[in-house]
This record gives sequence, C-alpha cells and structure tokens, in this order.
Amino acid sequence: MDLQTLLKPGSVRVVADVTSKKRLMQKIAEIAEGIVGLPATTVFDALQDRESLGPTGVGNGVALPHARLQGLTAVHGAFLRLEHPVDFDSVDRQPVDLVFALFAPADSGVDHLKALALVSRTLRNEALCTKLRANSDPATLHTLLTAGSAPQAA
Repeated sequence: MDLQTLLKPGSVRVVADVTSKKRLMQKIAEIAEGIVGLPATTVFDALQDRESLGPTGVGNGVALPHARLQGLTAVHGAFLRLEHPVDFDSVDRQPVDLVFALFAPADSGVDHLKALALVSRTLRNEALCTKLRANSDPATLHTLLTAGSAPQAA
C-alpha cells in the first residue's frame, strides 16, 4: 500500500471556508461523496461516530479522521490543507490545518490500519508538513504527499 494508491489527485483540496470541527467534517464528507460514491450524510455520520470514540487530532496541526463504510471495496484518502486552522480537540490542544481523511471498507481489517500507519508516518515528517503549509496548489500538495511513496511490505 502506498499514498499514490490511497490519494488520487482530485482528492486534494485547499479549504478556506471552514470555521469549526463540525463544518470541517461536513466538508470532508462532501469531498468523500465524490471519491467513494456514498452519500455525504453517510460518510459524515461514520466520521462523527469514529470521532466520538476519541479525537483524531494527532498533534502538530495534523488530524487523521477516518471511518469504515459499508459498500467500499478499497481504502481511499482525501487531503485538506486549511487556510484557517480549526480547533479539533487534538491531543496537544493545537488547532489543525493539515487533514488526511481515510475511508475504508467496513471489513477492511488490517488494510485500514496499514493505511492509517502510513499516513501517520508521512505526516510526522516536519519538513514535509512545512512544505504542505507553504503551498496552496492542490497538484503540488498531491505531488509532495506522494513523491517517493513506494509500496510498504506488510
């Protein structure tokens, strides 16, 4: 599994119009509707259900919201760079401006966890996060995220 498989170019967005965690989750669900073909309300509910178990803001301005969804056959991702950071109840209590959402089949098991680990490792790279924050072009952001991405052995 690699980021080029998870993250298609059209799944990367720069977002300026969100001001809250709830609105961010709605935006993610709207984007996911176009990626996975499920209704935004279904995706939003699944994201909220997961978030109720504990916030997915991992610190350093990064959030990794994710959900398992009936009807998917593969893991998909979406990346959002926020123009204006939002409070996300992150572990370090810092607002979030880099968001990588994952959508996995309900029965994905280990594939979902591998994807989550890959994204987490990628976004722990401070130099990469600095470059992501310095760019507003979705194509450039996609290239930064997927450059050098190679399949990982299990």
